[in-house]
Amino acid sequence: MDKHRIAVLDDDPEVRHWLQGLLEEAGFAVSAVENASSMQARLQAAPHSLVILDLKLRGEDGLTVARELRRQSDMPIIMISGLGDETDRVLGLETAADDFVTKPFSGRELLARVRAQLRRTTELSMPRPSGALTSGPRFSFGGWLLDLAARTLSRNGDECTLTQGEFALLAAMVQQPSRIWSRDQLLEHTRGVDIDVYDRTIDVLILRLRRKIEPNPGQPVYIRTQRGVGYMFSAAVTRL
Repeated sequence: MDKHRIAVLDDDPEVRHWLQGLLEEAGFAVSAVENASSMQARLQAAPHSLVILDLKLRGEDGLTVARELRRQSDMPIIMISGLGDETDRVLGLETAADDFVTKPFSGRELLARVRAQLRRTTELSMPRPSGALTSGPRFSFGGWLLDLAARTLSRNGDECTLTQGEFALLAAMVQQPSRIWSRDQLLEHTRGVDIDVYDRTIDVLILRLRRKIEPNPGQPVYIRTQRGVGYMFSAAVTRL
């Protein structure tokens, strides 16, 4: 099996070379570039599995670059940001990026996040087992149908693909609507599935779910934030 190829976009040569060495030592092929046009050329020349890019680039907006990538592909995007870029981090997760790593970060942390995203991509490409159950507890909300036995989420017959972590989180919340969940409580429902446990894991999963099920992810009506506490599923739920 060919090794995963990762594109790295960072205009700081020291950071770029460090990232390239870190990823290559971990067994990945790497395309390390300093600007968006060079990255596009590399992406067109060969298949890539994931992109890592810096939010702050000289002469370019990393968020705009990520949004353009997202329009072109569902390939995972991990953005690198500074401690003072919280607004941009949240906006990026809501519109383009799959994860953020905040400076300063360790190589071990970055590799854990890269591998988690690659596992997620692999999982989504795998066919559903033919022996999967087709009947059992089902719940409806806002036009969506969640089937716990078949492990599917659909609307008007069209299935919405969820990772194991996303499904576990949604299933827990749908079964107890109006309950306020802390991050630690939600983390217990996703531990040991398709993600590594690190800071803000639940926030990332919530943002992914909002992008998939909310009419307007920027103004969620199903999964609401309870400031300082956690999250609550506020939609009217019917058990079928």
